[in-house]
Amino acid sequence: MFEYGPKPHCISDSSLSIHRQVLRAINMSTFVPLSSGQRMPMIGLGTWKSSAGQVKQAVVAALECGYRHIDCAAVYGNEQEIGEALALCVGPGKTLRRDELFVTSKLWNTKHDPEDVEDACRTSLAHLGLSYLDLYLMHWPMAFQRGKELMPRRSDGTICYSDMHYRDTWKAMENLVEKGLVKALGLSNFNARQMDEIMRVAKHKPVVNQVECHPYLSQADLLSHCQSLAVCVTAYSPLGSGDRPWASADEPSLLQDPKLGAIAQRYQKSPAQVILRWHTQRGVACIPKSVTPSRIQQNLNVFDFKLSQDDMKLIDSFTCNRRFIVPTVVKDGKKVWRDSEHPHFPFHDAY
Repeated sequence: MFEYGPKPHCISDSSLSIHRQVLRAINMSTFVPLSSGQRMPMIGLGTWKSSAGQVKQAVVAALECGYRHIDCAAVYGNEQEIGEALALCVGPGKTLRRDELFVTSKLWNTKHDPEDVEDACRTSLAHLGLSYLDLYLMHWPMAFQRGKELMPRRSDGTICYSDMHYRDTWKAMENLVEKGLVKALGLSNFNARQMDEIMRVAKHKPVVNQVECHPYLSQADLLSHCQSLAVCVTAYSPLGSGDRPWASADEPSLLQDPKLGAIAQRYQKSPAQVILRWHTQRGVACIPKSVTPSRIQQNLNVFDFKLSQDDMKLIDSFTCNRRFIVPTVVKDGKKVWRDSEHPHFPFHDAY
């Protein structure tokens, strides 16, 4: 259906009607209801680490094979190219209507000052070519110094932090809902205590907490807490982010885990498909990243089988509290979490 080449295209008009009917039937069983009343597709395309020249065709490929959930962020630096892909496929006379798509973006750490929030959101919307976002997340609870630099640093290389509290940022984000710029709000990388603080002051409650989550970091306690608050958990790096550029040779590779491989063999599925199925059976949405059309398609094909309770428990047992996506620096010869001294660093708490 999709030809991967220099000129991406969307589904032909002649097949559009049948295509839509099939996808509606599929999507009825593959979304998670949000407390806002929206339905968020459980599998979305992640765009972190998708480089310029690749992400446009990846988004087109995803939309063509049935994805209806695209996860973006200002800090990824590729929203303009994603917007080019959306312009090809979404809107009047195109393959998809805007209301058939669920698009998420995120407020970066340097834009936590209430005066900066709306401009940051409008910039993402302009880059994406959209009039509204379905979901807008606070990317981290930690504020960095205001300005145009994404990573403002001192002369010694350390990050310049701000003491702006995420509660104040949240109140400014709520105005975006009231202005129709976003349909719903959420959090990313927040621990349970920080979530509770937001819930106590929120007029528009967070509907999602997007966190690193995979079998080596199952987030069982945080998942339980979120579910008690009617907050959906979305897993970023749901497959363990094996392509993270800072991975070291001595770190375990989730997709190469022999126990996982044995489970995959039993179901005649790939290890990635088994992991994504494990997530969805727990009620966790996932945003696996890929720029390869065959893998993009494969990652969506996880709703035609079900893991047994024994296999779910076996995968649960892999957890070892292994975080792969916390920025680190070398200090006194040791690798340490870069932002651990920030007053709102989220990972000092147990969950």
